[in-house]
Amino acid sequence: MFFHLSKIFWFFIQPLNLSIFLLLAGMVAVTFGRRRLAVTGSVLAFLVLALSAWTSLGALMLNPLEQRFPRASLPEKVDGIVVLGGGFEGAINLVRGGYELNAGGDRMVETAVLARRFPEAKIVVSGGSGELILDGEGDATTAPRLLGALGVSADRLILESRSRNTYENAVFTRQMVAPKPGETWLLVTSAFHMPRAKALFDKAGFATVPWPVDYRTSGREGVGLFRDNAADSLQATTMAIREWIGLFAYWLSGRIDEPFPGPGDIG
Repeated sequence: MFFHLSKIFWFFIQPLNLSIFLLLAGMVAVTFGRRRLAVTGSVLAFLVLALSAWTSLGALMLNPLEQRFPRASLPEKVDGIVVLGGGFEGAINLVRGGYELNAGGDRMVETAVLARRFPEAKIVVSGGSGELILDGEGDATTAPRLLGALGVSADRLILESRSRNTYENAVFTRQMVAPKPGETWLLVTSAFHMPRAKALFDKAGFATVPWPVDYRTSGREGVGLFRDNAADSLQATTMAIREWIGLFAYWLSGRIDEPFPGPGDIG
């Protein structure tokens, strides 16, 4: 139920869709002679799009998330690496095969790099299809093709393909791996996603060392207009809103213990 409600809620609240619905509401208001309501809907739609696409709002919202878990030095010994899905173009790979990467593809590239550095470590790819309507190949299904092409042998891979969200990533991966006391596991995911991911893995009883990748901000964007192209700014704002809402929703539902987890809050 949580998964379906979150997908439906996000469909309506993400900036681009919200702007469309506000414009639609304005058009409906016009047909009923509600001019003031129509103007309000149009102005709100413009503000949502303008703030999302023309300002540095997205970067300013992403930066605190990306800074929350800075990279530390790598341990001398690593028993395993967990990489969370979200780096592949699932719909394309389902039809064409191969391993087309999206903007989060750094997760998989960095995992291949770490796999070469720690040749004895197990590699866990956690991620099924998280789409509610669209068909797509889960990352755990696609990853062996890419990692194999990059020299990671299949016998090192543990593939968790049931999970649809980060909560299920943590729970199902913990069940499959059953980490032993004293083992060191790296957790690889996008830097803006690390606070929620790390908190959920700790809550599931799976201690990990955070290894953030896929940074989307420099930290120097500042407040201003047209600091990036409109499409990238809109994407950054969308991701930031989604992650902050995700943190708040997981906290309210008791799935994490803090609304903004950090290294001092979790193990």
